[in-house]
Amino acid sequence: MSWLFRTQSGTQGSSSTMSGSCDGSMVDISSDSFWEVGNYKRAVKRVDDGNRLCNDLMNCIHERARIEKSYAQQLTEWGKRWRQLVEKGPQYGTLEHAWLALSTEAEKVSELHMEVKAALMGEDYEKLKNWQREAYHKQMIGGFKETKEADDGFRKAQKPWAKKLKEMEGMKKSYHSACKEEKLAASRETNSKLESSNPEAQKKLQEKLEKCQQEVQKTKERYEKSLEELDKLTPQYMENMEQVFEQWQQFEDKRICFFKELLLEVKQHLDLSTNHKFQTIYHTLEDTVSAADAEEDLKLFRSTQGPGMAMNWPQFEDWSIDLNRTLSRREKKRPSDGVTLMGISQTGSDQPVQPSQSTSSAGSMEKTPDWSDEDTSGNPFATNGEGNPFEDEPASPAISVPVRALYDYDGQEQDELTFKAGDEFIKIAEEDEQGWCKGRLKDGQVGLYPANYVEDIIQ
Repeated sequence: MSWLFRTQSGTQGSSSTMSGSCDGSMVDISSDSFWEVGNYKRAVKRVDDGNRLCNDLMNCIHERARIEKSYAQQLTEWGKRWRQLVEKGPQYGTLEHAWLALSTEAEKVSELHMEVKAALMGEDYEKLKNWQREAYHKQMIGGFKETKEADDGFRKAQKPWAKKLKEMEGMKKSYHSACKEEKLAASRETNSKLESSNPEAQKKLQEKLEKCQQEVQKTKERYEKSLEELDKLTPQYMENMEQVFEQWQQFEDKRICFFKELLLEVKQHLDLSTNHKFQTIYHTLEDTVSAADAEEDLKLFRSTQGPGMAMNWPQFEDWSIDLNRTLSRREKKRPSDGVTLMGISQTGSDQPVQPSQSTSSAGSMEKTPDWSDEDTSGNPFATNGEGNPFEDEPASPAISVPVRALYDYDGQEQDELTFKAGDEFIKIAEEDEQGWCKGRLKDGQVGLYPANYVEDIIQ
């Protein structure tokens, strides 16, 4: 005899097909159905999962915002670096403008990606965070209010049916036990007849068998009655469970719809192809690059660096009294527009100022001496004893004084010395009126140096 656990509307209520027989054989086939006692826990867990998914999506958005910010910073650095390189490099003209347009594009796109970052964190992230706060309410004892409500609702809906199911399972167990005892008694009674044992013993075994048969019938009736009562409760059980389940289906529906809406907004913020600013950047870049004109650039170079440049060609200059003055060798290096500092390598804040050096009033290296005041008996090509007609400074008296450099000095002219602070060498001529001395380094090089850059070594 077999028994089938039935459910309403073709749905397997208990999801268990149970079969039993008087001979004690039993097959129990169970499933993982929602209708099984306690399996509603998965629907309850979905509430907690929804809250966790909110956290996951916020982390996802936050990470993308960091990527957008990092990319924007890299674009800015790249654009700034290459703008400087191009501006300082040899490229010129319209092609330079086209090249620089790449840096401009990077700077503009960087701004857009910073806007994307701001939108992701300021709008999408905050919107999700606020929705989560309104949808999931934490309890003082831990967990969420919604989780407890879902669990209480399902447990209340399932409790009557689960109680009756437990009673039915008890009846079934009693019936199956009775069937087992009946089979055992029948087996003993049969063996007793075959062995032709004591009639009194056979009678007792027969009475035991009859008693077991009565117990089987009694437990069977109770089992069938309990099963009928369970079947009567099943429709109400299903209806109640459906109502609770539908309530939390609607709760999950709100989350899914909200996530969909939010993801579309994220997509809108990420999709720069629809941003008019983004399109304008590349239209401008294309226009700037397309405007590069080789002919115009070559013409520009010709006029600024080539044959097209203006030139102050030499012209006849009449004599004037301004030129009728003999300049000393140091005065010839004096600039016409004032004093300039040259060849100073500072090693301290108290380093002295280098003596003045001048050029002619024409601002070039050309010398314009007036030989009319030279002590050469009217011969402009007479020498000063060394064969140099242009050396108009009298020779300084020869001396030999050891000196030590107080500061670094880099010679600006071929006839100037270069030395470091602490170097020692020999002064071979006294300081002139411009503050220059002549010295000889240890390697034998002879030249001029600023007098206030050294001190005498006291022997």
